[in-house]
Amino acid sequence: MNKTIIIVDDHKLFAQSLQILVNSFEGFEVTHVFKNGRELVDHYENGKASPDIILLDMRMPVMDGMETMKWLKKYNPEQKVLTLTVDQEDETIIKMLRFGCRGYLLKDIDPEEFEYALNAIDRTGYYSNKTISEALSRDGKKLKYEELTKRELEFLNHACSELTYKAIAGEMNLSPKTIDNYRESLFSKLHVKSRVGLVIFALREGICEV
Repeated sequence: MNKTIIIVDDHKLFAQSLQILVNSFEGFEVTHVFKNGRELVDHYENGKASPDIILLDMRMPVMDGMETMKWLKKYNPEQKVLTLTVDQEDETIIKMLRFGCRGYLLKDIDPEEFEYALNAIDRTGYYSNKTISEALSRDGKKLKYEELTKRELEFLNHACSELTYKAIAGEMNLSPKTIDNYRESLFSKLHVKSRVGLVIFALREGICEV
């Protein structure tokens, strides 16, 4: 049975093209396309079934991606959501992850990686990139938070906030260079390449709270 997908995006041409692309992937089927979060909320409030995954844009009229994620966190926190947008600000990405978004992709992503992301979210619950997805889903080989140092854990908690790296240095009473060293150390230990990867690891391991 195919995994069901709902697209929430106000760009009609993009949404139609995305629907065709998703339907071409084995095991996935788009059941609805909505123009904004309000239409998605109406879908839920009318008693309709939740999809396996929602593909959510950020910039939409009436009810944007951030407002939609806030609503989902309150009323349907188990819903798997993959953000697909042009907004690549760190602050926005981290906020979305903390509201429960399972992955965050830019709209210029290659179709192959996009298909991998859908499968990763379906299989493991989260997606950042191929490297982190494989690392987190590898049975018995996932790095546990107990293996991180106390200061690395402190830095990781701050990384899950909206603070800039410079502000984190101030909070930890460390130099920006030392913070850079913590960041690179965690990138290496956790096999991730971005702050988003750090946040997803922390959320998955229960190190920081959403």
